[in-house]
Amino acid sequence: MLTYFFRRLLLSIPTLLFIALVIFLLLDLAPGDPTAQLPLTIPPEVREQIRQSLGLGEPLPIRFWKWLVQFFWIEPQVLIDSIFNTHFSAGDSRVLSWQTRSPVMDIVIQRMPQTLWVVGTAYLVAIVIALPIGIYSAYRQYSIFDNVGTFVSMVGFSVPPFFSGVLVIVIFAVNLGWLPSIYDTTHKVYDWETFMVQLRQMIMPVMVLALQITAQLSRFMRASMLDNLNQDYVRTARAKGLNERVVVLVHVLRNSMIPVVTVIALGVPQIFGGAIITEQVFKVNGIGQLLITAIQANDIPMVQTLTFIFAVLIVLFNLIADVLYGLLDPRIRYD
Repeated sequence: MLTYFFRRLLLSIPTLLFIALVIFLLLDLAPGDPTAQLPLTIPPEVREQIRQSLGLGEPLPIRFWKWLVQFFWIEPQVLIDSIFNTHFSAGDSRVLSWQTRSPVMDIVIQRMPQTLWVVGTAYLVAIVIALPIGIYSAYRQYSIFDNVGTFVSMVGFSVPPFFSGVLVIVIFAVNLGWLPSIYDTTHKVYDWETFMVQLRQMIMPVMVLALQITAQLSRFMRASMLDNLNQDYVRTARAKGLNERVVVLVHVLRNSMIPVVTVIALGVPQIFGGAIITEQVFKVNGIGQLLITAIQANDIPMVQTLTFIFAVLIVLFNLIADVLYGLLDPRIRYD
């Protein structure tokens, strides 16, 4: 297993390099000018100086190398200053955003915690809710609980986040006044009271993101459980006199989790994509809103960086899913 893990890890390096090259070339060759938004009264030589300061005067291979290195290399002074929480200046060696004239990765790191708060919580909530619903729906097939769960899942999977987001704002923020309608990104958690404020403003975006993931996971869990409940090893386990709880929650569940692991692992990049819309609806100042802003402002370096981050997530969680297969099913060997 360990050998397989390192082999896959090494193979993912050229894969990511190829993806990075494709993303960089597609967006870099697209029409766009960082000085397009500047007033027309600015002289051409000043515009050219601005382009040079952003690194656009360098050859394409050099710009690709600098853009790629920013993901994996932190300058020593930057590392020291970040550890001791002091101010640092990264100099001219890093890729700059066309919109803010600041290092791209600095902006991404600043926005990432807001997205992780919402996306991470939503995904955990979705898994905790979806798996028990799928297990019980399969065990009590065609019961009232199963029929209601199927109906709610179909609704949750069909309703897009931009509609459900506006709907929960109208119900819980406007009509009932229970929750804040806009996510306050400047809020800091210091004690229990501020934590509760943070929790209240996270409820609606987490609810919207978790709804679609819960619907999807519960359906996959139910289908996988139904497929395994009729297998010969389940009848054998029951004939041996094993407790029904042990049969379902140990033998059936472990085998049923194998295809569900793929959905859970590959759903992480998907929920980050869903966060793009949700962050716009609830004004969450995360990387989803950052991507939309960068696209609207034609900020090519920022769009390249965020797109590549999504690609890294897909490759990484594919690897995690493959490793979890061997842990869940001892019949799977990667020797």
